[in-house]
Amino acid sequence: MIDEFGPVLAAIGPRLRALRKREGDTLAAAAERTGISVSTLSRLESGVRTPTLALLLPLARAYRVALDDLVDPPPTGDPRLRPRPITRHGMTAIPLTTGQAELRAFKSLLPAGPVGVTPDPRSHQGYHWLYVLSGRLRVVLGPRDFTLAEGEAVEFDTRVPHWFGNAEPQAAEFLSVLSTSGERIQLKVRPEDFPQLAGPRGR
Repeated sequence: MIDEFGPVLAAIGPRLRALRKREGDTLAAAAERTGISVSTLSRLESGVRTPTLALLLPLARAYRVALDDLVDPPPTGDPRLRPRPITRHGMTAIPLTTGQAELRAFKSLLPAGPVGVTPDPRSHQGYHWLYVLSGRLRVVLGPRDFTLAEGEAVEFDTRVPHWFGNAEPQAAEFLSVLSTSGERIQLKVRPEDFPQLAGPRGR
């Protein structure tokens, strides 16, 4: 298998030599400035010694350049996302992260609709965070039933039975961040299955 970083590493030695000569330093002078031995510097410049972070940091500091100027890493590609909206059960969610992220973020929209819908709490592995951008969001979390207004947030362990929906006829827009495992609904439960979470209202 071809080492994709081989060309990047091979280019560091000549770059170090060019920087040293630009400063008018001999290998001995560079060694005094960086604390790296003459033999190590010579081997780095010739490509015999593999550069490490511990060697490159003092060299970057001595030559007053950024670490990227020494390494010149390959481009990582266009970081911009081109998300495709996902619509499920009447709610539209726009992914704000890639599928490789440990945490997934979404911008979600609940369209205008009826209120007073019977909650259908679910429980699964993961962790969830919600922030309301506009409208009002009704949240059922274990035995608790409350409303989030614009600018309010809630975070919770998704093993607690939970549900959210419109708190008023108008549409609601919110940000949602959840762990990767929290994307998969695994188990339908009832709040009374968790009596240890019940507060005064649940007694």
